[in-house]
Amino acid sequence: MSVDWAAYGYAALVASGGVIGYVKAGSVPSLAAGLLFGGLAGVGAYQISNDPANIWLSLATSGALTGVMGKRFYGSRKFMPAGLMAAASLLMVGKLSMALLNKPQQS
Repeated sequence: MSVDWAAYGYAALVASGGVIGYVKAGSVPSLAAGLLFGGLAGVGAYQISNDPANIWLSLATSGALTGVMGKRFYGSRKFMPAGLMAAASLLMVGKLSMALLNKPQQS
């Protein structure tokens, strides 16, 4: 059983982004969304660390953030914070998709 440090790092990035948004701009929705999605990503990282085939929560969380933050980045063209979160989420979706594709097939 190996620990998925990339998934835990992603969860920490998401949660800390929400906290930073609250501290800098006083945005309560940013805090709530960051903690919610960071928590979901953290639970997903825990699930992947215990069973590498159990990627669905992490994939759904990072996929949702890719869509939401990608739309925000497309509208604002500002890298911080929307572009950074969209890029990190897209990388996480790619990592999880590769893990899904490389999983041995059951017959």
